[in-house]
Amino acid sequence: MSENDTQPSASSRNIAARAVGVVWHRVRDFSGLEGDATYLWPRWIVLRAVGFVFVLVFAGIIDQGQVLVGPRGLFPLGDFFTQLHAAFPNSADAFIRAPGLFFWLGTSAGVISLLAWTGMLAAVALVLNLWPRLALFGCWVVLLSFVTAWGWFSGSQVDQLMLEIALLCIPFAPAGYRPGLGMASPPRPIALFMVRWLVFRIMFEAGLVKVLTGDPHWKDFTAMDVMYETSPFPTILGYLDHQMSHGYHVFEIFLTYAAEFAAPLLALFGGRRGRWWSIGFWTAFQAGIQLTNNFGWLNTTSIAAGFLFLDDQMLAALVAKLRLRRLRDFLAARAVRQAPPAIAPWRLWTLRSALWVQCATSMYVFAALYSPAMQEGGFPWSMAKPFLLLNEGFRSANPYTLYAGLLPARYGIEFEGSNDGGVTWRTYDYWYQPQRADRICPYIAPWYPRFEATLQIEATRSAPSTLYRLVAAHLLQRDPAVMGLFRRDPFPDRPATLIRMPAYRLTFTDAATRRATGNFWHKELEGEYLTMMYRNPQGQVLVVASAAEEIRIMAELGNAKAQSQLGFMYASGEGIAQDNTEAVKWFRQAAEQGLPEAQSVLGLMYAAGKGVPQDEVEALVWFNLAARAGDSEAMKNRDIAA
Repeated sequence: MSENDTQPSASSRNIAARAVGVVWHRVRDFSGLEGDATYLWPRWIVLRAVGFVFVLVFAGIIDQGQVLVGPRGLFPLGDFFTQLHAAFPNSADAFIRAPGLFFWLGTSAGVISLLAWTGMLAAVALVLNLWPRLALFGCWVVLLSFVTAWGWFSGSQVDQLMLEIALLCIPFAPAGYRPGLGMASPPRPIALFMVRWLVFRIMFEAGLVKVLTGDPHWKDFTAMDVMYETSPFPTILGYLDHQMSHGYHVFEIFLTYAAEFAAPLLALFGGRRGRWWSIGFWTAFQAGIQLTNNFGWLNTTSIAAGFLFLDDQMLAALVAKLRLRRLRDFLAARAVRQAPPAIAPWRLWTLRSALWVQCATSMYVFAALYSPAMQEGGFPWSMAKPFLLLNEGFRSANPYTLYAGLLPARYGIEFEGSNDGGVTWRTYDYWYQPQRADRICPYIAPWYPRFEATLQIEATRSAPSTLYRLVAAHLLQRDPAVMGLFRRDPFPDRPATLIRMPAYRLTFTDAATRRATGNFWHKELEGEYLTMMYRNPQGQVLVVASAAEEIRIMAELGNAKAQSQLGFMYASGEGIAQDNTEAVKWFRQAAEQGLPEAQSVLGLMYAAGKGVPQDEVEALVWFNLAARAGDSEAMKNRDIAA
């Protein structure tokens, strides 16, 4: 082999080595290990934003915590812990599965309020930059206490994101009581890398899951044609976006992939210029989602987290381009580069170990979604079981898979009550959920209406959720706290004794229909989500077991049509033992309320002597009453009897 034959190979190796070197340099720059960058101002901004979101989190818990999980709430914490200890008698096992302060302090209404307000104080302290590390720990441990114990009401990624970002921001935050900008406590590279890695995962996993999930909407580029219609609380902008052409929606999918694939890769490998592009893509993308879909604080937090890709020098360069020289000088004067303070080797080793374990766990839980072998726990994954069990309880590393799959259609479950035996029905109006055809959801994000959002999530399950039964039971009992979760009390006159839960399919109207009718939605009744519930005269709330029982209950509550229908059932023996005497009893009650069909049949029963002694005069009386109301059969029978 000649010397020339080896030159291309050597040249290729040199090119590859240089490429690897460039990539490694970019990764080290992303991690804060190279260059002159400082990160004081971005850290200050992000921590204030995280504190603001936690204020919203705990405001929601203060507002709805008692009604959701209080001693008299929909899912009392006391019941949860009773079930937990029954399933796991060993206290250590029970704590691992539901860690938090309720495990130690109890589940009384006072403890719930105490923890909710403690979380609020910690969030305010974080906003005010007081004890930021302690404040973050307070936010994390209080939110964890609620998330791990309140079942249905934490089925969304909004809580998972806040738990993970709070946990990773603790070592990232400056030390001290009033650290100001934290010049004496700059972020360590490992802490900077982990918070940036979290943002990278939020972006990249959301894109990767769309490619790996196999949902046909993403593969055939129709995802955006249906997304706005099925999103949590679509706004007027979501409605208008839905009206756009399919070509525009395909363009939106490319923008989605730009934010979820290009943006994180640019942040990791593109240097400062790449990070600017990344922040721009990501901010525009998240702002668009928030303005059209109301995903609670998810998008607000994601936008704030994206600012972690900034450094002080990037901010100074930006304000310089804007010709804000005084602001540039102010920013630059305070962004002084200092080495992190020295700490004991064992503390540094512990910090690094904990963060790398968290990083590895986060990658595992995402990969396990798509690997049956990993889900089965074979070697070497079986060795990681203790860490995975802890993570399952503490929610410290989570996959971010929002909209991996799209709902095939939007279904709304409503609560309708009656206080006249089912003759008329009145609706319990939600505050935010799509319900009225002429009403679109208001702008509520970054507020998260946990109760309504949970109902909406539960409605997408494969089997009907018992949460709806609990809500219906509290409405029948006129629980003022649960009644307050709805827009108004539809029964100010007389309490409801029946509640049904119809399911409606909702689709957006087109623009022409909207202009003609004022309606944003088509509503189509799909059937009953769950069987009816009722309150008996003794005040007990019971579930209707069958269609026959439903008719009987409405008949007993005075519904004339139900009384007549029950009479027919007794007369024919349909679904019930034949009994003409009982049939006459129910026909009479309906007839006395003026129901023509019942009057006509009651006349036939008297004429034939079924269930009553034969009496042609009485038969003629009832035929006449029904005939006056326009019943044609009664007219014929009256003429025959006369």
